[in-house]
Amino acid sequence: MSPKKIIPVLFMSMCITLFTPVFAGTENPLNTTEVPKDVRAQQIEVRLIQIRNMDKTNLTSTEKKELRKEVKGLRKEARSGGIYLSVGAIIIIILLLILLL
Repeated sequence: MSPKKIIPVLFMSMCITLFTPVFAGTENPLNTTEVPKDVRAQQIEVRLIQIRNMDKTNLTSTEKKELRKEVKGLRKEARSGGIYLSVGAIIIIILLLILLL
């Protein structure tokens, strides 16, 4: 190989080895302040059961409205965390399965 071909290859390999660690995250993956999902799900379930068993006859309309908002928020939080696939991703997966099988 001529030096004209070797120099760009060496330059690219040097750039890759030097600049790749720059993009690595400095975030600590062991964040202990977060509550595990199983524990949080149980807390949400207990709170929803408490709200369902409450005597709501003596509550004012604003208190009932706040309870409804809390229930909606808790249900939304309980449902979050799923895997969402776009239509394009589903089509690509199907095409790959067809081609491979």
